[in-house]
Amino acid sequence: MSVRTGVVAKALIIVAVAATMYGIIRSKREMVDFNVYRIAGARAMHAEPLYRADDGHYQFKYLPAFALAAIPLSWVPSEVAKAIWFAISVWLFFILFRRSVHHLPDRRLSARALYWCSGLLMGKFIVRELVHGQTNVLLGVIAIMALVAVQQRRYLEGGALAGVAIFVKPYALVLLPWLAVAAGAAGLGAWSAVLAIGLVLPALIYGWRGNLDELYGWYRTVTDTTAPNLLVPENVSLATMWAKWLEPGPDAAMLAVISAAALLVVPLVAVLWRRRVDAPEYLEFGLLMVMIPLLSPQGWDYVLLLAVPAVVCLVDRLRDTPAAWRVLTAAALITMGFTIFDLIGRTLYTAAMRISIISVCAIVMMIGLAELRRRAVA
Repeated sequence: MSVRTGVVAKALIIVAVAATMYGIIRSKREMVDFNVYRIAGARAMHAEPLYRADDGHYQFKYLPAFALAAIPLSWVPSEVAKAIWFAISVWLFFILFRRSVHHLPDRRLSARALYWCSGLLMGKFIVRELVHGQTNVLLGVIAIMALVAVQQRRYLEGGALAGVAIFVKPYALVLLPWLAVAAGAAGLGAWSAVLAIGLVLPALIYGWRGNLDELYGWYRTVTDTTAPNLLVPENVSLATMWAKWLEPGPDAAMLAVISAAALLVVPLVAVLWRRRVDAPEYLEFGLLMVMIPLLSPQGWDYVLLLAVPAVVCLVDRLRDTPAAWRVLTAAALITMGFTIFDLIGRTLYTAAMRISIISVCAIVMMIGLAELRRRAVA
């Protein structure tokens, strides 16, 4: 089989799998989050308020600039828009995995092995992302493009991309400290310029005062909807973890803040040890991607798909760690990837979610990445 024929065959397989998945997902009438984007786009087009309490659970929780970007989604029928977004999402997953594998410095395993291993471990998060019609994969691709730009010393581009990522998902703000270290003043300058433009841009439609009202509406919506989602089984944030272990209240909230502060020490230590390796950016980036759903009060489990670079790094370097670390890391990755309702059953799944097992696995992943840096192997 020629190279060109092989590429075509792989493309046809991907299309067939994607079409099958789409048929299954649409038969369940899912992609409910995608409807939020379409509605927000339609409202932005007519300068209508974006943030409405009567939208219930499906309130728009993104910055106003995202609604402007979503305007084209409202120009086509709903089913057509969903099919287009599904196809784009599958393509974005391909990019995310490809860049995660090919830009891992000093790779030990073959690209094929890393694709298979990381794909299986992240499979449930991929499916949930597609089922909901979410935009985390878009964030992941923009963020990893920023990483690649920084790796290649294109700091202005990296900073600009990190700024764009905030308008896809505001929790991309977690990249800012890393950007300051890895891209310096150039990266920070580009990031600041993009952020300023994005915050002001909706004023073209809403006017200056109207834009300020929408920004306040965003802040109010995000803060008001945090508490009701705290005990949702699939929430993997630190705030949820402590609320499940204790009960919602001041003690759980205080411990969530303390544990978040303690967790921030992990990437800080990795940065302090960055001179131990020749290409430190990848591991530091992966650490922050794992942290996002842990720090976000509304960190749903499928947001962990952002951890693809971290999973690729851990799998690739697994043999570089002692047996105890190897077992612990492998157990965390497997538990995180295969704690699936349809696989382990209702009783075991409910118990696992009640003790926040996915959150614990993500924390173990972060510690495993820090251990790789301590050993100067990533």
